[in-house]
Amino acid sequence: MAPVLEVEDLHRAFGGVQAVAGVGFAVAAGQMLALIGPNGAGKSTLFNMLNGQLRPDAGRVLLRGQDITGLPPRRIWRMGVGRTFQITATFGSMTVRENVQMALLSHHHRLMGLWRPVATQQRDAAEALLARLGMAEQAGRACGILAYGDLKRVELAVALANDPALLLMDEPTAGMAPAERIGLMALTAAIARERGIAVLFTEHDMDVVFGHADHILVLDRGRLIAAGPPDAVRADARVREVYLGSGLTHGVA
Repeated sequence: MAPVLEVEDLHRAFGGVQAVAGVGFAVAAGQMLALIGPNGAGKSTLFNMLNGQLRPDAGRVLLRGQDITGLPPRRIWRMGVGRTFQITATFGSMTVRENVQMALLSHHHRLMGLWRPVATQQRDAAEALLARLGMAEQAGRACGILAYGDLKRVELAVALANDPALLLMDEPTAGMAPAERIGLMALTAAIARERGIAVLFTEHDMDVVFGHADHILVLDRGRLIAAGPPDAVRADARVREVYLGSGLTHGVA
């Protein structure tokens, strides 16, 4: 089976600093791929190139075999890429349901190429998605008054409303309590496998990474220094030296 995302020899420099240097990897449908590394390793720069917010100096990004390198984020969204952010990005004055309905409207426009009155269908689809994410009781509440963990679930619902082939999650559990972190990523993994969504996520909580990733990439100073299944990455001497440290259980020093 062909990978959903293929990254080929990506490079990006800022002045004399090589933020990403020759990075390449692939993500398959239903796979949870974690990207880890110390602060300043180039993770956010890499994510922003995949999502179209930054143009690479060299290399290619392929989505289901189609070159999307350097396309603007709105084009990439409409081609089937969802994204969540380190800091949640929702419309605070709108309800949870309305936030998801806005994403569904955009998805409908992507599929049909025009706007149509589909309010009832959108409402039903939003309710079903929120129920799947455990947010049905919050559907009528404004996002501006939600707890942070609930906002993270709303943002995930917005990303999933696009029916993505690829889901990019930049520190999806940042700011959440430990139990919320595990719950959110377990739910994400279950949905990804149900729908055949390829997931690439960055994360600093190693319990989340080693508990939910099928495969792990380790970035340091813009270069991949290791790639493999969790057990192999945990045992890698260079990874332990530059990032994980010693005295690990699930990967937390």
